[in-house]
Amino acid sequence: MRKVPLTISSFTLGTEIDFEERVKAAKAAGFDGIGIRAETYMLAVKQGYSDERMLEILEENDMKVTEVEYITMWTDPNKTAEAPSTLLQQFKEQTIYHMARLFGVGHINCGLMEMDSLEVQIQAFKELCERSKELAIGLEFMPYSGVPDLKTAWEIVKGADCDNAMLILDTWHWARAEMTAEDLKGVPAEKVVSIQICDVLERPYPKPILREESLHDRLCPGTGWGDTVGFLKALKEHGINPRVVGTEVISDNNLELGYQKAAQMNYDTSIDVIKQAWPELLD
Repeated sequence: MRKVPLTISSFTLGTEIDFEERVKAAKAAGFDGIGIRAETYMLAVKQGYSDERMLEILEENDMKVTEVEYITMWTDPNKTAEAPSTLLQQFKEQTIYHMARLFGVGHINCGLMEMDSLEVQIQAFKELCERSKELAIGLEFMPYSGVPDLKTAWEIVKGADCDNAMLILDTWHWARAEMTAEDLKGVPAEKVVSIQICDVLERPYPKPILREESLHDRLCPGTGWGDTVGFLKALKEHGINPRVVGTEVISDNNLELGYQKAAQMNYDTSIDVIKQAWPELLD
């Protein structure tokens, strides 16, 4: 295992791939770990995988789950405990806590699409962090979401004032939100729990459908116009010490090449940009 595990994030290999096939494709490519979503886990359960069998598969392949995601919809001042959407979200959240503890992952990725006020976001995030107890909650800003940039994400994390309130930084969101190293000023390095790398197209999708680009048309690290190397250098210079580096290249084009080819492309390009920008992560 590397100093900092290099992980292939859940969406990179799609949502329908069999759990064992996901593990083996990631291992063959060279990754240390995999990321899985609640939907990935539930699909595996539906396919007949028990918790014990999933742990066995990981051990047999000398692999770990190193990312667990994705808590959403954690703000809604008008929700009621009896509402179907609330019950479904509560089930998903509890499933993710179970996954994190089962696989020994100390942090959980979360985001927010709803456009609530900052006051509501801070209070709801505080409550989320309290519910997660010993598990860190990494808030990821996304330019098309209710947390559109690093400034907003940090205001929420800082306002929640919880030891386990953390941040996650992703190259795609960083580039599309037009963040720079200057935006890191005032953000404590120790509050960044993990980072995700990829790259972006030269021209972004129009703002009303920008999320579609994020979900279908990302590029491998260092192969686009987002300066993945510069992103990593800025984080290194800021003193960030991530628990995990995930490659999150959500690409329909890559998946058309097959799971193994997609995994290998992601691994090779990730290693290349890390060697250029932050080789200490690979020691």
